[in-house]
Amino acid sequence: QVRLVEAGGGSVQAGSTLILSCAASGYSRRFGSMAWFRQASGKEREGVARINEASGILVIDSVKDRFSISQDSAKNIVYLRMNNLQPEDSAMWYCAARRDLMGNWTYTYWGQGTRVTVSS
Repeated sequence: QVRLVEAGGGSVQAGSTLILSCAASGYSRRFGSMAWFRQASGKEREGVARINEASGILVIDSVKDRFSISQDSAKNIVYLRMNNLQPEDSAMWYCAARRDLMGNWTYTYWGQGTRVTVSS
């Protein structure tokens, strides 16, 4: 059974940096793609960054100057470094994974989420 566990969230001041991590278990091969999503209160879940073995890295325009995604593919661990956090980054942050290499925001496996709260 695949399991994704996020860590690294918390309550921080604007301008701070957080690094989220997501460790996968229950799958012995490398995932084709892993990603980070966020869901702010009252809003729909939004894909923020993904890393794909075939197509590389994609970070959405609104955060690409502040956020970066990286991966330890041998261990199926994905990271999201978030610099200069702003109150609008406050959300529940989710890790997701899929086995294939399709380059879209549809994922099979999901973590439980880690909360990020940014105060001004």
